[in-house]
Formats: sequence, structure tokens, C-alpha cells
Amino acid sequence: MSEKIENMDVHFFQIVFSLQSAAMQQLGKIVSPMSGKVERDLTMAQTTIDILGMMEKKMKGNLTAEEARFIAHSLHELRLNFVDETKKEAKLKEAPEPKSEDPHKNKKSDKEEQ
Repeated sequence: MSEKIENMDVHFFQIVFSLQSAAMQQLGKIVSPMSGKVERDLTMAQTTIDILGMMEKKMKGNLTAEEARFIAHSLHELRLNFVDETKKEAKLKEAPEPKSEDPHKNKKSDKEEQ
């Protein structure tokens, strides 16, 4: 029989925690251990969150109270962060690009300045 973490199967805890960590990386909330950089991929984050949601739905009635609370809390946190990151991305897309000024435009020539 597997070990228990406060009435929670250790394997269940590991898989949920692993998917939660992956989703947080995909949301750009934590640094990727592979690249050492913060990387965002909202499509992959949504897929990972959906997988956790499917697991919660399929396991309903077969989880201890602590396990059910853990997966529900993980999903709640991820969904809030997903909405936050989606709003940030929408604002970035709506914001006008800064105009790059031509350094030679509106610059007086040396002869004009004299």
C-alpha cells in the first residue's frame, strides 16, 4: 500500500502537484527548470488545467476529503491565474505599439544650427 500524506495518497499528491507546477510554468508564473527562463504558453496551460479538471470529475466519489480539497484548491488557483494571464495578454494585444522615432527626423543639420 502506498504512503499517505495527511489522508492523501502520495501518488495522487505527486501527480496533482506535478500538473499544477507545469501549469504555473506554462502561465509564466514560475521559471522553467529546463530553460531557466519564464515562458508563457497559455494554450498548453489551458490543456493542463483541463486535464486536472477531468481528473477531478472522473475521480469524484473516490477521493478522501483531503484529496478532493487539494485538487479543488489547485484548480481554483490555476483558473484564477489563467484568467489573470489571459487579461494581461489581451491588454498587450490592444495596446498600440510604441512609435519608433527616426533619429534623423526633426533633427536640424549642423549648418541649420549655426
